[in-house]
Amino acid sequence: MKQLAKRITETSPKSFGMFAKAMQTGREGLIHLELGRPSADTPEHIKEATIDALRRGDVHYSDLQGVPHLRRALAEKLARKNDLDVTPDRILVTNGLTHGSYAGIMAFLDPGDEAILLEPYYPQHIGKVELAGATPVLAQLDASKNYAIDPEAIEAKITERTKMIVLINPCNPTGRVYSREELQALADIAIKHDLIVMSDEVYEDILFDKAEHISIASLPGMDERTITLFAFTKSYAMDGWRLGYLVAPEAAMSALLKITTNDCTHVNTFIQDGALAAVTGDPDVLQGLIDEDAEKRQRVVSRLNQMPGITCPWPEGTIYAFADISGTGFTSQGFADKLLEEAGVVVEAGSFYGAAGEGRVRVCFGSASIEDIDLAMDRIQAMVSDRVPA
Repeated sequence: MKQLAKRITETSPKSFGMFAKAMQTGREGLIHLELGRPSADTPEHIKEATIDALRRGDVHYSDLQGVPHLRRALAEKLARKNDLDVTPDRILVTNGLTHGSYAGIMAFLDPGDEAILLEPYYPQHIGKVELAGATPVLAQLDASKNYAIDPEAIEAKITERTKMIVLINPCNPTGRVYSREELQALADIAIKHDLIVMSDEVYEDILFDKAEHISIASLPGMDERTITLFAFTKSYAMDGWRLGYLVAPEAAMSALLKITTNDCTHVNTFIQDGALAAVTGDPDVLQGLIDEDAEKRQRVVSRLNQMPGITCPWPEGTIYAFADISGTGFTSQGFADKLLEEAGVVVEAGSFYGAAGEGRVRVCFGSASIEDIDLAMDRIQAMVSDRVPA
């Protein structure tokens, strides 16, 4: 066989962290708090709308950019909720946010370019940057400052090859929801250095304690230089549907479509009516899902903060608690491994998200039932109490 393409051989392998380790054990009865997978079922009205579309024969090729009635509804949502004044022709429906970020990176980054990721980072973004032949550059945020956006740390990483900054807001894994002041500081850097910002906003709905989500593209001067990514994955428990969308400057859409039409033609036709039902449906359904996440957050964070050697800030958004376990004497990976081995609970090591995550573990409170969460907290407390003086 001839040699594989360099874009494969020179790209970091995609890792599934503790999930892969847990699967390799073959053990039953594990409590999975590592994957960002909603435990709730997709709401019935979304399923029914999809079934109706299937039954009426919406089973053929459709608009390459996404069915027009969905894009019109998304444009209305973006104006109402995100303060983004966009026309439907600036919206591209994608196979989940992962597909949208891949399209954005491939459309804008050339070999030799650099993209800045804020650390702790989301590992998937690194592989995509490398597949484009570009180099991921890490700007480390400070845990002691609650992982606030640090303009000096970011600007110090900018070179003549820098082309993009990747933002996640609300942030996976830290649970931060960035303030307007933080986002403005990042926007000022992007404008000053003529950079693209790719903003992953998949957790936009999952907010706590009156936190406010702001789309960076809504700030002055950012609309023309931002690719904003959304998905139905987390908010509506539609992770297996693989359904998202992006908003981009009009001039970029033909480039993005060149990527998406070559790799998948377009998103499945009939599931787009499910997305329409989600975005136009009763808001109480969405609020019910968020309220359930809020109850799980309360149980996880309050229990973690009662355990010796562990402190856990309250996440402002997302479905993750990013707990500081440095007081237990374990490294991040050591803690996660021991928890799997002895307690049958799977969490993700903070170091999976870069050096800035060392000393922490990410606990996904959205991925299990309340009963399993309570059991997992009991098991974690028992393991920690055996090793750490109260």
